Amino acid sequence: MTVVRPADELTDDELADLYPRTGGLRVNFVTSADGAIEVDGLSAGLSSEADKRVFRLLRMACDGLLVGAGTFRTEGYRPLTLDPARRAWRSARGLPAYPRLIVVSASLDLDPAHPALAHAPIRPLIVTSAPVRGVSERSEGAPQDAQIGTVPVEAATHPLTAVADLLPLGTPTGALDLQETVTALHALGLRELLCEGGARLLGALTAADLVDELCLTLSPVLAGPGSGRMTAGAAATPVAMRMIHLIPAGDMALLRYVRREDVASDR
Repeated sequence: MTVVRPADELTDDELADLYPRTGGLRVNFVTSADGAIEVDGLSAGLSSEADKRVFRLLRMACDGLLVGAGTFRTEGYRPLTLDPARRAWRSARGLPAYPRLIVVSASLDLDPAHPALAHAPIRPLIVTSAPVRGVSERSEGAPQDAQIGTVPVEAATHPLTAVADLLPLGTPTGALDLQETVTALHALGLRELLCEGGARLLGALTAADLVDELCLTLSPVLAGPGSGRMTAGAAATPVAMRMIHLIPAGDMALLRYVRREDVASDR
């Protein structure tokens, strides 16, 4: 583990070099010192300029930005545009000008007029466990209306298809197959994945043993009881991580963890 000099002494290029593209699934969160992910319902109360710098650089480096529908709605996501400097960084590395927004939604209860969907620079992708007829992205060609107890959605008439592509990857029990989701995203050329939450999506990704890296900003705040925590869902097998660096940022700490190479995994 390396303790890096303070964030305000690092240029954007130096900071970006500390978060290289690795071709894995990276998670980015800001939490209070006691583990809360929001104050008054939003993460903004925990953030800082240093945290926002990392936030922007991680978006710059990813192929696809993965976010749960609840977080997408609550945090008021905007179109995934980048400033000229970040677009130039991507162009110099042979990447498309913009990453692709990927929203995970079990119910497809999303407003097609939402600015992040309707005005996206690249057509977003909505991954769902809902059965959808007329979409054939599943790698094994399983029928799209196989889920139990649900009525298939017709892709041709669903309002979301006007602004986004639907990727139905539900299991026969109606759950989202996250392993197949990552495989399908890789097949679309989206190998460098960044997940920004929420807690249930992180919990499910951890349970599926799919998290390769955690970028965590610790905010010097005690949020107290009642605030949501970083992960949620059913109990899962712990995943051992190794700290790569700690960057001081005033009273905040910018941490980067990766999977322990010396710990056995079934992946």
